[in-house]
Amino acid sequence: MQQAQPSRVQPMDGADYLRDILRAPVYEVAMTSPLQTMKRLSERFNNQVQLKREDRQPVHSFKLRGAHNMMAQLTEAQKKAGVIAASAGNHAQGVALSGSRLGVKATIVMPRTTPAIKVDAVRGFGGHVVLHGNNFDEAKGMAQQLADEHGYTFVPPFDHPQVIAGQGTIGLELVQQNGHLDYIFLPVGGGGIAAGVAVLIKQLMPNIKVIGVEAEDSACLRAALDAGFPVTLDRVGTFADGVAVKRIGDESFRLCQQYLDDSITVSSDAICAAVQDIFEDTRAISEPSGALALAGLKQYVEKHQLKDKQLAAVLSGANTNFHSLRYVSERAELGEKREGLLAVTIPEQTGAFFNFCQILGDRAVTEFNYRYGDDHLANIFVGVRLLGGQEELDNILRDLRQAGYPVEDLSDDEMAKVHVRYMIGGRPLANLSERLYSFEFPEYPGALLHFLQTLGTHWNISLFNYRNHGSDYGRVLCGFEIGDQDLLAFTAHLRELGYGWKDETSNPAYRFFLSKTTD
Repeated sequence: MQQAQPSRVQPMDGADYLRDILRAPVYEVAMTSPLQTMKRLSERFNNQVQLKREDRQPVHSFKLRGAHNMMAQLTEAQKKAGVIAASAGNHAQGVALSGSRLGVKATIVMPRTTPAIKVDAVRGFGGHVVLHGNNFDEAKGMAQQLADEHGYTFVPPFDHPQVIAGQGTIGLELVQQNGHLDYIFLPVGGGGIAAGVAVLIKQLMPNIKVIGVEAEDSACLRAALDAGFPVTLDRVGTFADGVAVKRIGDESFRLCQQYLDDSITVSSDAICAAVQDIFEDTRAISEPSGALALAGLKQYVEKHQLKDKQLAAVLSGANTNFHSLRYVSERAELGEKREGLLAVTIPEQTGAFFNFCQILGDRAVTEFNYRYGDDHLANIFVGVRLLGGQEELDNILRDLRQAGYPVEDLSDDEMAKVHVRYMIGGRPLANLSERLYSFEFPEYPGALLHFLQTLGTHWNISLFNYRNHGSDYGRVLCGFEIGDQDLLAFTAHLRELGYGWKDETSNPAYRFFLSKTTD
């Protein structure tokens, strides 16, 4: 993790931000989004749960507020020269629409990996799109280069006082719509919305608790709070791509550190469960980062046993790729602890599966994967419907072990959930000196070829599974025949590759279902 000290800038105080938020001209393009009560979730948690519907904005995201607030205050000379931004999603659309309304040329640099639906949306809002690079950092570098060459004003996605003030107008609407709120939950990526809403709330109604919510695999605020200043994460997860930020902004961190009451991190499975909650209560389909705040609300309520409180979460966006909903659907039940995934060893004999099911009782089996291995023992991959959450899963594990069944809980094993459940029965016929690695592949032409060229042809690929759920990144599980003497050289090649990777050789799901144990 690389560390960087914050820049030395004369900070604005809370009163300055309150003034700027109150006079922000965001309603030239944005609407006052509704605050909708979630009846099902309110009854379930014995609290009033409300959802701030920023998905109803013209660009289906809150990002329009900050972009327009900054662009509306440019000088005439700056407007004439035009603006530029780097974004693969919601910020791009906000800048494009604001530029169209203000008569300002808006150039958006987007990675070549950006799905066509997002590129088309930016063009539809009047933005001039430049496709460059295979990730956000490369696109941002090009945007800054073009800004220098053509005199464009760079519009950042979060770390600018005027952008933060624009997002802060959400807080003003919240207290106007419900002046009796006890808690407000906000998504945190670069920190713009959390900073803007928190500073506004603490100026007007400091009794309201403001909680920041991060995805576990991109928790740059948590890292900054631990260090005392912004740090750069080595890598971030890409599922909730709207908050997949390696480093929180300097100014947004300063405000979050000062004004947030607390922060919490949630898993991808919990985010999927929140997407399902939003759909069941409102029929809206949130993007993963859009459901982040609600996932945090649910987890915070359970952790602190909140009752009879008035709670609000911001649904920050709904620009989701339709194909990603397959992944959400698969993982939502796990996120709610309504399903458990188990690896169980049973005897290879007639009636073994029946006996196993007798121990499960009347619980529903949601998934059962098996392939004959030998004449003695069989490893099965089983999904079980849970009505009693983690406690019921613990009881199942206890009952199986007491009955003499070796069992492993895979409910939190990412490799098992993404890959192994689709590969049951894939043991090699011969002993292999095999090591297993998971990768994230950027979705652009030639990515697989680059992977193979970088590794060369020295190591035999012994296993390969590719999964993509409509996101900008695919998930790859790959086995290699590697001797101990070659491990250092192989690892050096992986570092050269430049993709995110993890050694999965000791993963229990691999041991149960895919490996051939060497003696």
